[in-house]
Amino acid sequence: MIEFNWETGLLGGLLIGTSATVLLAFNGRIAGISGTLNSALNLASGVVWRWLFLGGLLAGGALYEYVLAPSPTPASKFAPWAMIAGGFLVGFGTRMGNGCTSGHGVCGLGRLSLRSLVAVLTFLGTAIVTVFVTRHVLFLST
Repeated sequence: MIEFNWETGLLGGLLIGTSATVLLAFNGRIAGISGTLNSALNLASGVVWRWLFLGGLLAGGALYEYVLAPSPTPASKFAPWAMIAGGFLVGFGTRMGNGCTSGHGVCGLGRLSLRSLVAVLTFLGTAIVTVFVTRHVLFLST
């Protein structure tokens, strides 16, 4: 496990909160990644800002990983089939929950949305059960 660094966590949280606030204030949009990606792929109106936003997410991650990170991120020990299945389940969950963790967790909770609180509690509860089952029942990770 990567050692926790509170300064990096604080900076990341500030950047996420600031970017979500700026997007809402200047564009009137919620920074939900699943909705943004869906609209970009469906070529909804105003698609340019969506592609720029998604590109910025990828560029920011690459900048940190390859330029700023003190050490490389460890490779996952999960089987590729498990990660692909997980990706499909996450996509299905974002459709069922009308949004993802970024939309509900960052933006929805910031707006004191009860629906987002229920969604985030569901995400977290499901994550806790999934980690327990994969690590302690199926032994898929060390």
